[in-house]
Amino acid sequence: MRVLVIGSGAREHALVLALRRDPAVTALFAAPGNAGIAQHAQVRPVDPCAAEDVVALATEVDADLVVIGPEVPLVLGVADAVRVAGIACFGPSAAAARIEGSKAFAKDVMAAAGVRTAHSEVVDNPAELDDALDRFGPTWVVKDDGLAAGKGVVVTADRSAARDHGAELLEQGHPVLLESFLDGPEVSLFCLVDGETVVPLLPAQDHKRVGDGDTGPNTGGMGAYTPLPWLPESTVTAIVEDVVKPVAAELVRRGSGFSGLLYAGLAIGAAGPAVVEFNCRFGDPETQAVLALLDSPIGELLNATATGTLAQVAPPRWRDGSAITVVLAAENYPGRPRLGDAISGAGEGALDEHATVLHAGTAQREDGALVSAGGRVLNVVGVGADLIEARTRAYDRIAAIKLPGSHYRTDIGLAAVEDRIEV
Repeated sequence: MRVLVIGSGAREHALVLALRRDPAVTALFAAPGNAGIAQHAQVRPVDPCAAEDVVALATEVDADLVVIGPEVPLVLGVADAVRVAGIACFGPSAAAARIEGSKAFAKDVMAAAGVRTAHSEVVDNPAELDDALDRFGPTWVVKDDGLAAGKGVVVTADRSAARDHGAELLEQGHPVLLESFLDGPEVSLFCLVDGETVVPLLPAQDHKRVGDGDTGPNTGGMGAYTPLPWLPESTVTAIVEDVVKPVAAELVRRGSGFSGLLYAGLAIGAAGPAVVEFNCRFGDPETQAVLALLDSPIGELLNATATGTLAQVAPPRWRDGSAITVVLAAENYPGRPRLGDAISGAGEGALDEHATVLHAGTAQREDGALVSAGGRVLNVVGVGADLIEARTRAYDRIAAIKLPGSHYRTDIGLAAVEDRIEV
């Protein structure tokens, strides 16, 4: 099987490495890729959002399967164009990708499917913002209704901060979604979805805020770990049966059945799981940890999902132990990051089964030096017999990497290790 992976981040690097381990994958391509991905796949400088160019490349390399990593190409309909060209594609249609592209659409789907989620209101007129804010609190959740790369959300007990964020979004022409605050620890559950067939992967927990102790602004994700020792297996089953399956069925009922990876972000509160958000693709950085424990050939799973035969494939097998992802970010991230600084100590790292270095925002200079090219620059994935060992391996490895002004959280997975998470 010849596979083309679309995207340029650590998520795509993790997908490429997993596909590389699959004996059924005979050729591997990536567009546009990054400096790390280029060591394991043939990379091409194609814009992931340019549907015609993606189709042309898939045709040129005779791809049997196209795997689309980021959400923006999916929302723009790149998967539709690939399928029209007669090539199997892992990733939902533009119609189904609205589950992430429009939070208002997602709320409507959940309401129709009877899925628990936060109470919400959409505000598209600045004159209505203050009255709407008065109907929420004492903790305000203010979101960009569209795509914002994980950084369009403010959760605050400060009404003025909530108002400022909402006013800024409206000034930019973006509708604002106000939500009631959901209590309880958050869980990311990835599910392969083929119409109404739903196959869950391992649950993970992301760390969104930039600083230790969940301080500072939201980011695209500073780290994640899997599995979750504090989450009962019965809760995962309940999420699949009461959340993901009803939403998948509702999308089919609307004529926009989902094909690909449906990501449910949930808060596990006193009344049970409630949906915080849906994403239409593999999450970043949770994917990096989840795939590190996958023991099944990933190509078979992705291809079966893309070709409508997921129900015929054996459930995924998993390695014992734990995995953790720690993100190394550039100076000033999640603000405007400093770019172009030389990175040392990253090494190859991709073949170390205990501590893998994945590239997220990197490039290679003409002199061969590895330099930063994005806000989230590298990920280190540690794998161990338990979360303590996985954390030790990840943090020992990331400490050896040098990038001026860079930063990372030191507490990824620590609350679980210290048994401070309660359901």
